[in-house]
Amino acid sequence: MSEIYDLVIVGGGPAGLAAGIYGGRAKLNVLIIEKGSIGGRAFTTREIVNYPGFNNSTGPILTGTMKEHAEAFGVKFTHEEVKSVDFTGDIKILKTKKNEYQAKAVILATGTDSRKLGIPGEKELTGQGVAYCATCDAEFFQDQEVVVVGSGDQAIEEGMYIAKFASKITVIVLHDEGILDCNKQAAEKAFAHPKMNFIWNSVVNEIKGEDEVTGVVLKNMKTGELTDFPCQGIFFFVGMVPGTKFLGDAIELDKRGYVHTTDTMETSVPGVYAVGDMRDKFLRQVATAVSDGATAATAAERYIEEQEDFRKNVVESEKPVLMGFWSQDYNGSLDKMGAIDEANKNAGDKYKFIEVDYNRKKNMAKKYGIVIDSEKNAAVVELVRGEMVRELDLNADLAAQM
Repeated sequence: MSEIYDLVIVGGGPAGLAAGIYGGRAKLNVLIIEKGSIGGRAFTTREIVNYPGFNNSTGPILTGTMKEHAEAFGVKFTHEEVKSVDFTGDIKILKTKKNEYQAKAVILATGTDSRKLGIPGEKELTGQGVAYCATCDAEFFQDQEVVVVGSGDQAIEEGMYIAKFASKITVIVLHDEGILDCNKQAAEKAFAHPKMNFIWNSVVNEIKGEDEVTGVVLKNMKTGELTDFPCQGIFFFVGMVPGTKFLGDAIELDKRGYVHTTDTMETSVPGVYAVGDMRDKFLRQVATAVSDGATAATAAERYIEEQEDFRKNVVESEKPVLMGFWSQDYNGSLDKMGAIDEANKNAGDKYKFIEVDYNRKKNMAKKYGIVIDSEKNAAVVELVRGEMVRELDLNADLAAQM
């Protein structure tokens, strides 16, 4: 049987590294599993100028500093790819090609990957003129000629953003002249933009350059003609692919494969969290990824604490347990806890009585179907070895229920 970690993080980008830092600082036994370069997509960014406190850095420097920070708190790293998971038990299982890892909680930070077309030169020149994020890289093409591949909303809107910096934007469109896949308003703005140009019925056949992009080879899909087109950069906007395929049906995904989470980054499975670009979210940047990671690690720490407390005080209790849920948000909630405690003492301490702050331990409340609101300001359940036997009626005679 392999070692059981407190927390296993799948993915070593900014979100995963931030989660590792927070988990390590909380004295959790943390392992980060990363199949590629530590730093994720951010590692490939040649300049980072919008991360707070670092007005001029690079992907390798910034994420390298994050890794060192995590290691300083005892976080371990392994270079492997998770192939499958089993989140059905209290101990979560993650399998790579050679190893099996066990964890009390898991944070998924596998990010997304821009859809690649596999064009010659695309992989070799990524970060050297080949780009996939306008917000990240547009400013580095000041007064240069740039090609944009794609005709959907993202391609056209991002193309107009790049035009704030570049001297000329040429959009390569597969369709006939005048036909774009974006919304009508974006198309009208693009057609009227003085820097936006279009080449129709065409695809990029090759990207040229040695150390940086110097041009592309375009292919006309109707005539088959190949044409050299000089440029200093090329942006691909042909879709993103979330890194969630390996999860199967272990957690709930949306129709695009992204993960929906709560405000604590928890997925549909208690104790499993998702952070960074793989989440269904508004903005995908290093700053927001780090925020996700910090939130998830803090939530995971609390979850682990809850599980340990539950095992020791409920599952292993020799007495049956009365678990009382209260909330400071509602008047009289704590008073009912006092009444239950008194009734139990009058009955000779027949039960082990445990008070639970509903707002801090909502996973525990969810486990037993408890909801505290203005109509029901407290709840008490009887448990034997952790299994619910009944819920007490707090409006009835408490002594008779002991």
